[in-house]
Amino acid sequence: MKVEIISPSETLYNGEATAITVPSKMGPFTLLEHHAAIVAILEAGKVSFTDDKGEHQEIAVKGGFVENHSNQLTICVEL
Repeated sequence: MKVEIISPSETLYNGEATAITVPSKMGPFTLLEHHAAIVAILEAGKVSFTDDKGEHQEIAVKGGFVENHSNQLTICVEL
């Protein structure tokens, strides 16, 4: 799926990912390809994902939100 992770000052990641886990207010959850459309508020924690090269990456965040629609995932975070 196409993933874009952005902060107010920079783009942190823009590319493909096979799975991504986010720290939502309701608890962490993982999004995979073809996940249902969703919008959720993020709390402090780590956004972790497996990129298109199979490498695991993590980004520590203070909060933000995630939106997934039509296999396009956008995550706006505060660092």
